[in-house]
Amino acid sequence: MLTNRVVATLEEAAQLIDWYRCRWEIETLFHVLKNGCRVESLQLGHVRKLELALAIYLVVAWRLAHLTRLGRILPDLPASAVFEQTEWQAAWLLAEKPPPRKMPTLREVIRRIAMLGGFLARKGDGEPGVKTLWQGYTRLSSFVRGVEQMRSIHAL
Repeated sequence: MLTNRVVATLEEAAQLIDWYRCRWEIETLFHVLKNGCRVESLQLGHVRKLELALAIYLVVAWRLAHLTRLGRILPDLPASAVFEQTEWQAAWLLAEKPPPRKMPTLREVIRRIAMLGGFLARKGDGEPGVKTLWQGYTRLSSFVRGVEQMRSIHAL
């Protein structure tokens, strides 16, 4: 690793390596912000409106990057830790599958959402990336908002 920092001890070297490992998480966040949320194409006219939009999109980008990471480091976590029941059930309904009777794991829900975004979930595919997750989550959130709106007018 090339650095302009002076490294005199093993502890300092370990700290620099930890900093560098954080870089990929930051890159992922900005990848979602730039390509998933498409913030560069916003034409809001005023700086204040742009700041408000960025504040919202940063939360969205963080959530997607965080879900991707959590799905990899805590795959057996119950889905209820990060998803509302309506969200995880909707992932199955959109795939025209009956929702599971017991609480699914975080990994199962993330994979199901990513499949809505084009993830194939084949045996050797590994875990879904942030791109298929944001594409699937876009579909999922629209569906959930529609269901909630129908419930609010007592149509469901």
